[in-house]
Amino acid sequence: MLKTLKELQDKGAVSRVGPVFRPNTVGASTLAAMAVAAEKLETVAAVISDFPQVNHNYEREHHYNLWFVVTAENSAALTATLHKIQQATGHRVLSLPLVRDYHIDLGFRMNLDGGAGLSQISTQEAEPVGASSREFLFGGVEDLIEVIQGGLPLVTRPYREIAQQLGCSEQAVIDKLHGMIEAGIIKRLGVVVRHHELGYRANAMVVWDVPDEELRTIGTQVVGLDIVSHCYHRPRHLPDWPYNLFAMVHGHSQAEVRDKIGQIAQLLGDKVCQHEVLFSTRILKKTGLRIGG
Repeated sequence: MLKTLKELQDKGAVSRVGPVFRPNTVGASTLAAMAVAAEKLETVAAVISDFPQVNHNYEREHHYNLWFVVTAENSAALTATLHKIQQATGHRVLSLPLVRDYHIDLGFRMNLDGGAGLSQISTQEAEPVGASSREFLFGGVEDLIEVIQGGLPLVTRPYREIAQQLGCSEQAVIDKLHGMIEAGIIKRLGVVVRHHELGYRANAMVVWDVPDEELRTIGTQVVGLDIVSHCYHRPRHLPDWPYNLFAMVHGHSQAEVRDKIGQIAQLLGDKVCQHEVLFSTRILKKTGLRIGG
C-alpha cells in the first residue's frame, strides 16, 4: 500500500495523505475573486500565487476570472493579507467567506486504531465549530498542525515519526488527532486526490441566487443529489455579486458537468432567482492548507 501511494504521489494523482481541515477552524480563510483584463492575467495571477497564504488559485470563465483561497492564522491577518494582495496587484478583491457548508465528503478514511479503512460519504450539514471545541488548540497542537498540514510521512508508522519530530509519544499524537476529529476541526484523515489527474478534467463552480429563507433547505437538497463535491453558503456582495449558494461539480468533460448541473436545475425549479456556471480553465496553484512557519 505504501509503495502504491508513493507511486501515485510521484505521478501527481495523489496530492497528499493527511488531514482535511474544516474551514475556519484552523486559522481564518475566505474565497476571493478578482476581475482582471486578459492582457494582465498572467502577471496578476503570478503575484497572487506568490503569497504563501494562497493555497488555491484558478482561472474561471467569467468577468471575475481569478478565484483563489486565502488562509491566515486569524481574521486580522486574513484582512491584512487581502489588503496586501490588492496593493500588490492594483485590483480590487471580492471576498466571499464561508457562512455554512452543506457538503459531500468522499474519501478514504484512515482509522487510527488500525482497523479496516472505510469509504465514507457524509451528507449532513456541518455546524460551525464553537470556541469551546477549539480551546484545546491552545494546549499544544499548533506544532502538530504545522507538521501534518502538508501530509503524513509515507512510512509504516507515520505517527511515531511525527512524535519524534515533536518530542512526544506516538500515543500523544494519536490522541491529539482524535481530539481534532471529534471537535470537527479535521473533517477526515485520508488520501487527498487530484481530480484532474484522475480523469475528471472538467469542473465548474455553480452559483445561485437563492431566497435566504429557503437557503438551508435548498442547500440540503443539492447535496442530496450526490453529484457535487462541495456546497456552501457564502454572502452576497451587492451590487456586484448577488449569489449566496455555491456548489462544485466535477466530470470527465464539460458535457458531463453540464448534464449534472441540469439535474440540479431540474430539482430546484423556480426556487432559484438566477444562477451562473463558472468553468475552470486553468489550475494556477493548488496546495493544502498552510498555517504558521
